[in-house]
Formats: sequence, C-alpha cells, structure tokens
Amino acid sequence: MLDIVRSTLKIGIEKPLKVLHITDTHFNLADERDSARKREALASSQKSNGDPDGELFPKYFDELVDYANENCDLLVHTGDFVSLMSALSLERSRQCLERAKNVVFTPGNHDYVHFVFDGWEDNAYRMTSYPETSRYLGKELLFSAREVGGVNFVGMDDSYNQVEDWQTWRLKREAEKGLPIVLFMHVPIFEQSLFERIISVLPGTPDLVGCDEEHLLSGANEYRAVRYRPSEATMRFVDYVNSEPLIKAVLTGHLHFNHESLLPGGAVQYVTGLGIKECGREITII
Repeated sequence: MLDIVRSTLKIGIEKPLKVLHITDTHFNLADERDSARKREALASSQKSNGDPDGELFPKYFDELVDYANENCDLLVHTGDFVSLMSALSLERSRQCLERAKNVVFTPGNHDYVHFVFDGWEDNAYRMTSYPETSRYLGKELLFSAREVGGVNFVGMDDSYNQVEDWQTWRLKREAEKGLPIVLFMHVPIFEQSLFERIISVLPGTPDLVGCDEEHLLSGANEYRAVRYRPSEATMRFVDYVNSEPLIKAVLTGHLHFNHESLLPGGAVQYVTGLGIKECGREITII
C-alpha cells in the first residue's frame, strides 16, 4: 500500500499544480552482463532488503508512477535509482520512467557506483561512470530545467555533496526567466533541524551539502568528514540558494526518511523517504 505524505507549497501561482516526489528506489537487478562479484553483491542486497528476486522494488516504482499518472501533473525522482550500477537495473529504471506521463529526475550517488567503498567517491569518480549511466538515463543528468504550470523545475546533480560553479551559473540563468523555481537534487542542503535529525537517527558525520567545519567535525567518521567538506564552489551555490527569492522549494532524498523544514533564505526543503517502501510525497503547489 502506497505511503503518500502530503504537503502544500504556497507560492502564488494561478492554477494549483500537483507534484509527486519520489526518490531512492534502489533496484538490485543483475544478469550475465555483470561480473560474478557484482551479481553476488546485488543478490546479497536483494536478500537484506527483503526483495529476494529483485522484482519488488520495480513493482513499487510502477505503482508510484501509476499514482502520479492518475493524480499529479508531474513526477519528480531525485536519484538512487539503483543500488549498484548494472545494465539491467538501469534498463528497468528507464522503463519505469518511460511509463510516466510527465517526469523529471536527477541521479544519486548510487547511480554511479559499481561497488560500495570501491574508490574515493567524488565528482571525478562520478565522471568515470557518467557515460554508462547517461546511456540509460539520458544526457541531461548534471543539470536540467523544465517549466510546468508556470513553475521552473530545475534539476542539479549534487550526488557527491558538491556543486560546481557552472551549475550555479546555469541556475542563475534560469532565475533570469522570472519564474518561481523548485530545485530538485539528491543530497539535501545543510539546515540545523535536519542536521539534528540526522545525528539522532544516523550517527556519524552529517551527509549534507554545505556543512561548516563545526558540524562536520561533530561526527566520528574521518573519511566522511573529508569527503563531505564543501568546496568553495559548493558554498557559493548554498549562498546563492539562500539569497535567491525565486527559489521556493528544494526537493531531495538520500537520507531515507521524511523531513520538511525551511532553509535560511526561506525556501522549503523537502526530504522524502524510500521509494523501496512505497513512499512518496505529493506536493500541492498553489
């Protein structure tokens, strides 16, 4: 049974717009195109996630797409389509997306990972996997924009907790259009109440975009503290989001729980829970 959280975003558009936000669908499929090591890893993931044949999570994705097609104007997916990169998982993800009447999406970190902890996961690592991932999911993974119902939905790939200056530059160009912006990306932006929620349920260094040194060092995981330390470009992005009045909301996932709070600049940040548990968030924009 679908677990749909409902939220209302008031930004003053003429006609109400309904959006279904889903994220973290984590397909675990493999076939003969994958190595024995990867097939074993994905089989283990299927078992640990209660999806023994790998078909349950695609079924949930299809159900969420059906709900969006029947009840919403737009489906937004904020990444982690797969647990590990495999041709079959990416193919099935694409098939689910193709069933949607109107959909936008951005990748998550798992959509570029061949094996967990198989290397230093950063933007350079992402680009080694980008050609294969984009072959299945499309060519606009790092930045995209689409107007729906008078709202500009802008997607940015922040899958390794960093944003590059060229992405912020393009976001600024989108703002010049004068439309209200709903930004969607995988990893949430640092905000104090979300930080406190993370450390209460996920002990360790907070996995957020734009954590300052004090909050980074509150965790005990040195690897994560180094990896998540924001670049100067990332902080310029965060500062811009918090200063641009046209950015009305940020849709994110990654943390596997639901959370709603205000960023310092006034935009609402929605974190939505696991698609593999039939979770979604229906946002009515008015």
